[in-house]
Amino acid sequence: MWQAARTGRQVEGKGRTMDPISLGLLAALAGGAGGELGKQSWNALTALIRRPFQHAAAATVSSGEAELVALERDPQNPELAGRLNTALAVRAALEPEFGPELEQWHGRAQSALKGDTLHNVISGGNFTGLTIQGKVEGGTHTHYHGGAQPPSA
Repeated sequence: MWQAARTGRQVEGKGRTMDPISLGLLAALAGGAGGELGKQSWNALTALIRRPFQHAAAATVSSGEAELVALERDPQNPELAGRLNTALAVRAALEPEFGPELEQWHGRAQSALKGDTLHNVISGGNFTGLTIQGKVEGGTHTHYHGGAQPPSA
């Protein structure tokens, strides 16, 4: 079942369940929260919604695009965020491919606003050889290349 956060209404969705998308998350992203990562998340949702709606009910059920555009124009309006949430929940229930992709987007968007993301930068010269970057809890992960030696501990 899919649930629209605004109404608490559940929509049947071929046995799938998903946490409702927070109206605050939708409004925050529409309003530009999260910096570049938030913008990328909003653009990813826009691209997902603008894909052709592949269901027989597409002529009578919103794809979510009108609601998306309305929320972009007025991101502080909780009613518009609720309408987008409902349209997404209904589309996810009707279109088998859309639901899992919306779930993936939702997880990435939540991480972007929480700061659970990783941003690696390599700069300051020419580098050769293999570089592996990753997130290390509780510290900095540094790679040394070529003849440079790491500082003594």
